[in-house]
Amino acid sequence: MTDTDKDKPVYTCNEYRAEMILLALERRLVQNGLSDSERQSIREEIGRLKAEMGMG
Repeated sequence: MTDTDKDKPVYTCNEYRAEMILLALERRLVQNGLSDSERQSIREEIGRLKAEMGMG
């Protein structure tokens, strides 16, 4: 390990998983045939996940 390797942020499996869940939710949100309540639920989950990830 070099000195520059120590300075790199660590990208974990959990972070990758959260990003993939967020992507899937955003894709689902644009699908046709969702009810208003489903869309609202997905938006809330996206908001919660983004807050958890520090994306505001």
